[in-house]
Amino acid sequence: MRAEILRSPIKIAGFEVFKGHLDGPAQTKMVAELREVARVAPMRHPVTRFGKQMSVQMTSAGRVGWISDAGGYRYEPRHPDGMQWPPIPAGILDVWRTLTGIERTPDCCLINFYGEGARMGLHQDNDEGDFAYPVVSLSLGDDGLFRMGGTERGGKTQSLWLSSGDVVVMGGAARLAYHGVDRIRFGSSSVLPDGGRINVTLRVVSH
Repeated sequence: MRAEILRSPIKIAGFEVFKGHLDGPAQTKMVAELREVARVAPMRHPVTRFGKQMSVQMTSAGRVGWISDAGGYRYEPRHPDGMQWPPIPAGILDVWRTLTGIERTPDCCLINFYGEGARMGLHQDNDEGDFAYPVVSLSLGDDGLFRMGGTERGGKTQSLWLSSGDVVVMGGAARLAYHGVDRIRFGSSSVLPDGGRINVTLRVVSH
């Protein structure tokens, strides 16, 4: 079966949403690959620079990983426990190349796990050194209510439910737009047997 079902994206305020891009077998394989990443580089609940624990759990793959602690938000070449980040799984890189047409490999694959009640407040992806490259976001598991805004905090927002296998490309006008996940429908998908949602975000960090 094809891993990608190529369809025209839904376009909302510059965000391109590819509904159902990954079929069932591709999702299952990707989850297994991500479990292996988390085995090598364990997930943890990061804290914000203000000392508040985030409701999501995180880990990364790639040349660098995104971390958050009392020292601020930044990319680091090693997991907080000291090990190097595992390589980005090949299937995830295939999605990047298929939807962006860019051969340049992302530096970071940030992996967020949303358990029951977890959310992600509105934020910008602005810790990278080059905003010319898009951010690609993959959804696996339970449905998540994705909220999209503009480049200024406090502006008008629009929301869309993302399901397992959906992919969002944030480039151009949406590259620095505010976005977040207000809630998940816990148990709405069978992709993760114990429930929850995995979000995978691919980013080019530097030239």
